[in-house]
Amino acid sequence: MSEAPAAPHAVSADVARADGIDLLLRPPEPRAGWRVLPARVLAMCAVELQKLRHDRTELYTRAVQPALWLLIFGQTFTRIKAIPTDGIPYIDYLAPGIIAQSAMFIAIFYGIQIIWERDAGILNKLLVTPTPRSALITGKAFAAGVKSLVQAVVVIVIAAVLGVALTWNPLKLLGVAAVVVLGSAFFSCLSMTIAGIVLSRDRLMGFGQAITMPLFFGSNALYPLSVMPGWLQAISKANPLSYQVDALRGLLLGTPSHLALDFAVLLVAAALGIAAASSLLGRLAR
Repeated sequence: MSEAPAAPHAVSADVARADGIDLLLRPPEPRAGWRVLPARVLAMCAVELQKLRHDRTELYTRAVQPALWLLIFGQTFTRIKAIPTDGIPYIDYLAPGIIAQSAMFIAIFYGIQIIWERDAGILNKLLVTPTPRSALITGKAFAAGVKSLVQAVVVIVIAAVLGVALTWNPLKLLGVAAVVVLGSAFFSCLSMTIAGIVLSRDRLMGFGQAITMPLFFGSNALYPLSVMPGWLQAISKANPLSYQVDALRGLLLGTPSHLALDFAVLLVAAALGIAAASSLLGRLAR
């Protein structure tokens, strides 16, 4: 006659309580990096935009220059017809270039802010958090992109008031937003990279002023590639601003463009900019 199976031993209340306490005290398993990074980027972007919410003066003052470009330069050159624009009014041709220019002018001095954060001790506090450096830089880069979007809306409104024939297709406007954000992300990262090299606000201001005008005039923002000398055409083809302007013209005006190439160049440029600025962030904080 076989014996009946033994009953399982009951778990004592003390053991169960100990297991429960152990679960409470055990730190949660960290999430995978690909899950953490987007959340960190969004958090950093939100922090940057909070600053804009408290002080909108920069947006108002920066709207003056693009308005002057369109009102004075655009309307004057439309009358004299000195620049070939493939049959469209010059002010129409100019408007996407001014959108790109105003976005670049916002982003290109973004490194000054990160130097100020270093001097105030904020950057060191951010670097000791678990947030990856790439997330810090990406958050700041896309915050610059959102600031530039507000500027782009101002320019588009002014252009529409002046009679520029822009598209209002929602999908194309989304493409315009993506182009503005990507371009601004690259130029803000370029500024933060320079900040990591020069380590000084005064030097950064000098570098920013030295490269802003060559980037602008060395692009197709004001005139087509066909009227440039050969050496300037080579510079323009290596200038990310040219691809940003080309994409904006294609989306807003419907002119012939190379959207796939434009987006590819802007994506690669933004990624390289984020990598470069992230690698120099530690040097800036020393």
